[in-house]
Amino acid sequence: MASIAASSSTYLQARPRQLAFAANQVKCFSYGRRTNLSFNLRQLPTRFSVSCAAKPETVEKVCAVVRKQLSLKEEDEVTAATKFLALGADSLDTVEIVMGLEEEFGIEMAEEKAQSIATVEQAAELIEELLLEKAK
Repeated sequence: MASIAASSSTYLQARPRQLAFAANQVKCFSYGRRTNLSFNLRQLPTRFSVSCAAKPETVEKVCAVVRKQLSLKEEDEVTAATKFLALGADSLDTVEIVMGLEEEFGIEMAEEKAQSIATVEQAAELIEELLLEKAK
């Protein structure tokens, strides 16, 4: 998941939550067969942010349903980006989560759409979409 992009300065990026550094003023010194490469590192500001199209209230309700269905403890973190698999949910648990969401929001999800849900964010966005359709 690391990437390197070359331009006037070289940017090295690692996995999320790790620091990104820019290598400026790259210097190379050669002494016979040996080559010494040196460069200065400076910390770059974080440019990565996650945004969810669903309302925060919807995301909170989905998180509550997921917590309840998977019997999670309060200290277990559930956010919009949380994947059901990361919480230890198998396919049966995912079906139970979908059923709990249908009951909580008073909607019905098509099986094809329900199978595509892998994160809290995807579930919240699908619910928002279905609630809009229901309101029409």
